[in-house]
Amino acid sequence: MELPPLSLYVHIPWCVRKCPYCDFNSHETKSTLPEAEYLVALCADFESELAAIAGREIESIFIGGGTPSLFSATTYAELLAFVQRHTPLASTCEITLEANPGTVEAAKFRAYRDIGINRLSLGIQSFDDRQLQTLGRIHDAAQAKAAIAMARASGFDNFNLDLMHGLPDQTPDDAANDLRQALEFQPAHLSWYQLTIEPNTVFHSRPPVLPPEPGLLAIQEQGQQLLAGHGFEQYEVSAYARAQQASRHNLNYWRFGDYIGIGAGAHGKLSDAVSGTIVRTRKLKQPMHYLANSLDRTAERKAVAQEDLSLEFLLNALRLRQGFTTAQFESRTGLPFSTIGNRVEYLVSQSLLEREADWIRPTPRGYEMLNSLLEEFL
Repeated sequence: MELPPLSLYVHIPWCVRKCPYCDFNSHETKSTLPEAEYLVALCADFESELAAIAGREIESIFIGGGTPSLFSATTYAELLAFVQRHTPLASTCEITLEANPGTVEAAKFRAYRDIGINRLSLGIQSFDDRQLQTLGRIHDAAQAKAAIAMARASGFDNFNLDLMHGLPDQTPDDAANDLRQALEFQPAHLSWYQLTIEPNTVFHSRPPVLPPEPGLLAIQEQGQQLLAGHGFEQYEVSAYARAQQASRHNLNYWRFGDYIGIGAGAHGKLSDAVSGTIVRTRKLKQPMHYLANSLDRTAERKAVAQEDLSLEFLLNALRLRQGFTTAQFESRTGLPFSTIGNRVEYLVSQSLLEREADWIRPTPRGYEMLNSLLEEFL
């Protein structure tokens, strides 16, 4: 096993309103946010991870939520300064902040840019006011467009737009219209993903009427043709980017890289090349519990079982269009490729995987049947 690149994920658990489809660890703001208190907790949380990452540099930072744009640039400046005092950042470190169009203004975007945040991910979801209302978003289409324009005017050329498809009563033309409006802003990256009904959400208890399967397939096909025609490559199941503009942070996840997770409910994964083990962690989920437990904010720390390593690697790596190499499998899991070699050859014979020299990737048919493909490794 070799040490992979290291990332940092920072979770901000508060939002203005909980969306009915959201199953993330997000909590509606009931009063003034404990921003200063949470900053202290994040710094202490990061400090508790230092022994495990001694000598390593951070390749990317992602500040997600919730709604991170509820916090000020001053708070993030202090957090980033604290991180840099204790751990080196790569010279090419990608620092991403998620932002909600209903919680930003031009001055805030400029301040984020000035402190070193160099990538934005804007949660647009749709440019259809009717759909935005159904999705429980706090912004309308005009505010979404204004936020994108402000981001670019503030110096953010590297930005992602989050869009959903397969929305209630949505037609292929409706979904394509959302994409066309997004493409007018020439983003570097688009996250275009299908609405799914998750447990423990409002939509799960009161499900909306979604398009039938043929309609969903037509939306997917028409949307992918439109994106390809505008120079966007699908490099992951729901991620599309212009050349050299893929999210480095998310690529590290999918390549089975390492990451520290700080903040309420944040997850982490760290490799130990000496012992050949991989440990996953999860921080306390409830914000108030996280803030109150200053001695230990870790809710769970668990080593990945040896027999689960290959599947965990493949669950991530096969989401990528480019797949993985035999060397990546061995260096990230510490296992010989022969562990999965026979199964790979069988799936090649079934035209679900293709192998070119040391590269293994899903075929177009295998990519369409990704869940079934992964089940072959159970």
